[in-house]
Amino acid sequence: MNPFTMNPVLRIRVLVNFFNRLLDSMITSFMAIYLAFSFGVAAAGVLIIVVVTIGALGMLGGGHISDTRGRRRTLLVAEFGIFATYTLMALGNSHWWGNALVVYAGYLLNKLAASVALPANDAMIVDVTTPETRKAAYTLIYWATNLALAVGSLLGAWLYNGHFTLMLTIASTCTAGIVVTTYLLIPETLPNAADAAPRTSRLKEFTAGYALVLRDSGFIRLMVAATLILGIELQIINYVAVRLNLHLPVQNLVEVGSFAVRVDGVRMLGILRAENTILVVALMLFAHVLFRRFSDRAVLYLGTAMFVGGYMVLAVSDIGWALLIAGLVFTVGELMSVPVRQTMLANMVPENSRTRYMAVYNLNLRLAQGIAALFITIGSVVPPWGIALLYAAMGLVIVQQYRVLLARPTARDELVTPVSAKA
Repeated sequence: MNPFTMNPVLRIRVLVNFFNRLLDSMITSFMAIYLAFSFGVAAAGVLIIVVVTIGALGMLGGGHISDTRGRRRTLLVAEFGIFATYTLMALGNSHWWGNALVVYAGYLLNKLAASVALPANDAMIVDVTTPETRKAAYTLIYWATNLALAVGSLLGAWLYNGHFTLMLTIASTCTAGIVVTTYLLIPETLPNAADAAPRTSRLKEFTAGYALVLRDSGFIRLMVAATLILGIELQIINYVAVRLNLHLPVQNLVEVGSFAVRVDGVRMLGILRAENTILVVALMLFAHVLFRRFSDRAVLYLGTAMFVGGYMVLAVSDIGWALLIAGLVFTVGELMSVPVRQTMLANMVPENSRTRYMAVYNLNLRLAQGIAALFITIGSVVPPWGIALLYAAMGLVIVQQYRVLLARPTARDELVTPVSAKA
């Protein structure tokens, strides 16, 4: 998809998403360190759990509000909240105030506002795309998101020590620009927006709307698959990170004469994460060309197999180059399957409940975080090959969910035709 010929609303939302993810990565990556330093390690863990819980509730509330009151109104209120809370955090961390509790309160409310905005933003992207353009749109969004995460992490690492207030001020200023952009350039995209006002009690409407989502068996299957995939992906900062740190022997990754690149577990982990980010940014925009000769069904299955297989190697190997090759394999698998999975999601959600669906779907991150954390405990009693077999079992469950979904006539019509045949 050519960014200059896409729907103007989609083009603006891609740009806004880029800056939102960049700012979030710049700040959030270092909030655990800030909270641990300010309140202690044990208290920091509890405070982060509260943030995650509030974020999940905000996502459900945002999905309901966006489907009943409109995407644009929800985004405006939420983005203004993000701006206000970044400002509060900057003031709380300033030299003349210096109150860590204020910074935490601002962070908590910031995550609440961001969670409210997320399903509305996701639904707006579906509103302004068609089944024919969604795969290309999600490819571009995925590329921009990974680039934003990489840039944000680098900026945060450079500015955090000694310049945290400046980081927060930059985030506040940029978010103010996002609010103005949404107000001036983004129209309402909710289908039948004039009929969006609630007709029954708010509580009854809220529960009825989400009950409808949870009764959609196809959507639940896709969410199960997405949750397990994300649960495997997060292993790189959970079980895999712990295993490499504790058990990877120090070794020369590259050795030329007297020059050698020597790595331990921590350095190897950093290289793997950098490899993943660089490959995604470099290859994502060409993925549709590389895989266009294959049907979406084949891309989905092969991509999942490569993704899971790569992580199985990360679970057991102690050889640096084997880990790097595994990183290449799981990244290519990720690139193959993500746009197809996102297109499946966009095509199956009904117009009148899009943000409720997106709100529930985005809870997969919270569920996946729990799965990934559980593997650290399991890994203390199960050998690495056992963990690899658990990854394989998760992969089989993922493929089974896809098989059932793709057996449906509508899924076959929309997804299984080769891209070249659609042109």
